Amino acid sequence: MSGRRVFSWSAIFGLALVFATLAVGSASGSGNVRPGTLTTGSAFSAALGESISYELYLPNGYDASQDRYPTLYLLHGRGDTMQAWTQVKDDLDGLISSGAIPPTIVVMPDAPWAGRGSWYVDSQYTGSDYPGRPVETALTHDLVGAIDAAYRTVPDRAARGIGGYSMGGYGAIRYVLAHPNVFSAALVLSPAVYTPLPPSDSSTRDYGAFGQGATRFVDSVYQGLNYPALLPTVSPDLPVHLYIAVGDDEYVNPNPLDAEHDLDFESAKLYNVVKRQAGVTAEFRELNGGHDWDVWRPGFLDGVQDLFRHLTATAPVALTGALIGTSGDDRAGGVAANQSGTTIGLAAAGSIAGQPYTGGLDAVIVHRDAQGATQWVRELGTSAADRLYGTVLGSQGEIYVAGYTRGNLDGLHPGSPADDAFVARFEADGTLAWLKQFGDPSAADRAYAIVANPAGGVYVGGYTKGSLGGATNAGDKDGWVGSFSATGQLRWIHQTGGVGEDKTLAVTTAERRGVRRRGGGGRHARRQRARRRRRLGREARRHGQRGLAARDRDAGWRSARRDRGDARRRRPRSRRHVGQPRRDERGRPRRDRSPCHAEREGLVDAAARDVRRRPRRGRRGPGRRDR
Repeated sequence: MSGRRVFSWSAIFGLALVFATLAVGSASGSGNVRPGTLTTGSAFSAALGESISYELYLPNGYDASQDRYPTLYLLHGRGDTMQAWTQVKDDLDGLISSGAIPPTIVVMPDAPWAGRGSWYVDSQYTGSDYPGRPVETALTHDLVGAIDAAYRTVPDRAARGIGGYSMGGYGAIRYVLAHPNVFSAALVLSPAVYTPLPPSDSSTRDYGAFGQGATRFVDSVYQGLNYPALLPTVSPDLPVHLYIAVGDDEYVNPNPLDAEHDLDFESAKLYNVVKRQAGVTAEFRELNGGHDWDVWRPGFLDGVQDLFRHLTATAPVALTGALIGTSGDDRAGGVAANQSGTTIGLAAAGSIAGQPYTGGLDAVIVHRDAQGATQWVRELGTSAADRLYGTVLGSQGEIYVAGYTRGNLDGLHPGSPADDAFVARFEADGTLAWLKQFGDPSAADRAYAIVANPAGGVYVGGYTKGSLGGATNAGDKDGWVGSFSATGQLRWIHQTGGVGEDKTLAVTTAERRGVRRRGGGGRHARRQRARRRRRLGREARRHGQRGLAARDRDAGWRSARRDRGDARRRRPRSRRHVGQPRRDERGRPRRDRSPCHAEREGLVDAAARDVRRRPRRGRRGPGRRDR
């Protein structure tokens, strides 16, 4: 049964790709397609000491506009040339004309070096047959720079993708992982990539790409350049995306010991490894076909659309202004502004403006005047991590901050074994008025949210793994909300949660309704809230609290909801519904005892009216009219 199930999904996906291909082909054959142009060019490479030839696709309207465009670089396979990718020109025309992808500049470089088997790396091989060349440097630095200078590209990683098939698939994987500052997404088709080493008959070993000195192939060189060695270097600050597709009839290695090196197996392994790496997202497709364009063309059609869910087609907005921070890893901790200036909170890995640095991360508050000049800086910290997560202004111009500490920030918690939440108040001139550190002594407590109380003081929220205010922890992390007065007194604190992980990530105030909190909650907590809403609804109906809603519907309103004594009415039914019976979820006419437009205007006969007004059995509560 499982084999038939897998086949069924493969067939469904194959049909989807066929329809996508037909749709693009249909668009290409219609008068709605605006064809782009192919041109041949070259760019000098300082690394190679010679020019790099390329085919270039420019979208329709490029010459007549001043727009900037995202770029996609496509690498051909071993033994092929730059002309191989030109066969997708009609596909690009159709995708762009239909709006499936934005207008894009596509660069298809030629790679003649090392007998067209360079694997797109900087080779250390010195043999006379296939002397190594710095191909990777030439393409990722020299060619990209030349294209950005010669054409109206969006010169940013977020608008630049890389793709390739077979040997070019290997190059696409390496470039997106080794150069995330250049490329942010990769289209990987039947990649000639192997772990930990290629099989003995693989052409990967034959052209000196992974050689050293006079030796054509060196195991350590290959492993040092391969994706398992690159993944630990990926930073979530520069996230990348891979679309991986492979055929189900790829070459089968005759040696049973090399079965795991069949490309369909290696591609699935690649996908399952990279998707577990922080900073990497991936999609995987197994298509019907072998190591040829029966797989690569539908893979390109589907993959390029997937890529543009992760690439941008517009230039990023440049941020202006002076940066605040150190040479370490600094984190923002909130911004609060008014007419007199701006207050910035952050967690700093060093000294800011000469303030004493105590180690780890310190909580830092920087105040600037309306012209941006720094007025004062305060740095609080311990030898452990101290982080700010919120900065707000009070009604009298005072400043409140909240976060957590792993040390003795207030001097009253020596030897604290876990994180504690803290709240502090600074006067407008930077004087520390008070600082409150609190939490369960044996569990982690953090403050993530803060908002000023219009009546004075602040509301604070976060999570605890223990117990606050005498509450019993429901399991894992519970969210909490607390209120502090302007003088630093804890007025109250409430802890809520379910058996899962719950956090308060934001708090706000509402006129006449106190404080509201929002945050993440586990499935159990959501079910509890849903059960509570249903229980309250049953109690309301049991006590007959539906008269107002019934009255409003009788007056021609759609519905009304009761919320703390206020009825919130929606717009009345429009006149276009006259004569049209209301229907339920199955399309059947609904029975409604309240008068509708058709009845009031005499468009419904008496018999129909009598049927509509016939009371139903089993109805609970006075005035109930469920729709």
